[in-house]
Amino acid sequence: MDPEVIEKMIAGGRDSYESRLAAGQARLKRGDIEAAIDHLEKATEHKPEQTMAWQDLGKACNTAGHGERARSAWQQGVEAAIANGDKQAEKTMKVFLKRLDRGSA
Repeated sequence: MDPEVIEKMIAGGRDSYESRLAAGQARLKRGDIEAAIDHLEKATEHKPEQTMAWQDLGKACNTAGHGERARSAWQQGVEAAIANGDKQAEKTMKVFLKRLDRGSA
């Protein structure tokens, strides 16, 4: 989806977890990493219990060379996944954390 369209919706008052996640994912896909980080951080503020935004925020931060920010996002995502019983998200982010520790994330 076109991130500009989603951002217009957000600016028009439709700011939600879903819109921020979609905008962040669209920006990440386009390589607009800092804009993606901004949207994904706001998504995690809307619904910190949701794991997808944490997972994508970690990816964006890692891509931008912000290893510690990526680690923090994935750790918070693992905590959310454990609280939700989301074993797949927990496993995925633990793998990302291991790769980060090895320097190959």
